[in-house]
Amino acid sequence: MLERLRDDFPDVTSSKVRFLETQGLVAPERTPAGYRVFRPEDVDRLRYILAAQRDRFWPLKVIREALDALDRGLADPGTESVRPQPDLPTPDPVGPEPAAFRPRARVRLTGPELRQASGIDKPMFAALESFGLLRADRTGHFTAEAVSVAVAARRLAEHGLEPRHLRPFRTAADREIGLVDQVLATRRGSGSKEERTAEILSACVALHVALVRSGLER
Repeated sequence: MLERLRDDFPDVTSSKVRFLETQGLVAPERTPAGYRVFRPEDVDRLRYILAAQRDRFWPLKVIREALDALDRGLADPGTESVRPQPDLPTPDPVGPEPAAFRPRARVRLTGPELRQASGIDKPMFAALESFGLLRADRTGHFTAEAVSVAVAARRLAEHGLEPRHLRPFRTAADREIGLVDQVLATRRGSGSKEERTAEILSACVALHVALVRSGLER
């Protein structure tokens, strides 16, 4: 292990490494006989620590904070400041942009036209209607958005999710729409009603996606 470090740090010693271990900065594995086993990542960690001491003049407390940031998946805190601040992740855009929620050209489809456009069969069509995922208007027609609903349901069915499993999505969507209606009715804001509706729904979908991704990470 020392041989791998001495090209860059000729003064490093076993006692120095043991000291860093006692400080909790590096934690090599041990064999049943008690010998330390330094993995490549342990050597890289030692190289980072030694460089921080030699080149950045960081005290051990600051090095510990920097290592903690790296261990938590954050970017290298940097090389300049006495007390480095890690680069925090920036939120990436998730979900549709507000433009996706603005009114589009109105299309009215019959049930057979909807089935043809989405590729679903009659039993699935009937099931989606019975669980409230497809809703015809007063004339018995469906909008273009119903095609998107049917296609998504068809894709989920390929993974074993039947229309009865998708009812919570309808409930959640209705609640989001109700929340938007409540906000628009009780609070004023800049922009037209359509613009505000699109902005709020876009944020709602982004929150939903972020929560799902957070749950998957756990």
